[in-house]
Amino acid sequence: MESRDMSVMDHIVELRRRIVIVLVFFTIALIAGFFLAAPMITYLQSAPTAQNLPMNAFKMTDPIRIYMTFAFASALIMIFPVIMYQLWAFIRPGLHEHEQKATLAYIPAAFLLFLTGIAFSYFILFPFIIDFMGKLAERLGITEQYGINEYFSFLFQITLPFGVLFQLPVVVMFLTRLGLITPEFLSSIRKLAYFVLLVIAGFITPPEVVSHLMVTLPLLLLYEFSIWVSRITYRKVEKAQRLLDEQLKEEQSNK
Repeated sequence: MESRDMSVMDHIVELRRRIVIVLVFFTIALIAGFFLAAPMITYLQSAPTAQNLPMNAFKMTDPIRIYMTFAFASALIMIFPVIMYQLWAFIRPGLHEHEQKATLAYIPAAFLLFLTGIAFSYFILFPFIIDFMGKLAERLGITEQYGINEYFSFLFQITLPFGVLFQLPVVVMFLTRLGLITPEFLSSIRKLAYFVLLVIAGFITPPEVVSHLMVTLPLLLLYEFSIWVSRITYRKVEKAQRLLDEQLKEEQSNK
C-alpha cells in the first residue's frame, strides 16, 4: 500500500489481508509439518537427553496429540519470517522511507535470534534440567516413568518461550529506531525489567532454584545486551537526524 492517511476501515481491511496471507502460508507449512513430525519425534527420542528415559503413552490419545503438536510447532517455526514480514508490511505505511528499509533488515536477525533461543534452550538448558531431575529422583529412590506427552510438553515449555524471548534485542532496536524508547529509559526501568524476567523464568522452569537461575541469568544478560543495542541504534538515529537537518538547512539556504 502507498503511504497515505488510512481510515479505521482501511486498517481493518489491510490487517485482514495480512492475516489471510499468514494463514495461507501456515496451511502450506502445516502440510509439510505432517511429513516432518514423525522424523522429528523419532530423532528427539534418540537424543542423549531422552535415551535413558522410559517414555510411555498413558492415554490412548497421547501419540496423536504429540504428532499434531509437532506438526503445528514446526509449521509456526517455518512461517516465522512470513509473520514478521507481514507485521512489517502492516505498519510500513506509517514509517518514513529510511525507516522502512532499516526495519525490514531486522527480519533475518529476528529469525536468527529465534532459532538461537530454541537451540540454546534445547542443547544447554534442557539437558541440564533433565540431568538435575534425574539425579534428584535417583537420590530419593524414585523410579522414573515418564509419559511421552509430559516429556515433549515440557520440552516445548522450555524451548519455544526462549525463542520468543530472544527477540528482545530486535524489538528494542525497532522501538529505539522509531523513537518510542531510549537507552536511558531502559536503564531507568532495569529493576522492574529484572523482576518481570524473574517472574517469566518462574513460569518456564520447574519450581526449583537451580533451574530458575539457569533461565534467569541468560534473560538478564539478554536485557543488558538489549540496552547496549539500543545505545548503538540511538546514536545512529541521532546521526541520521543531524545529517537530515543539515541537508534541509543547506537546501533552504540555496533557495
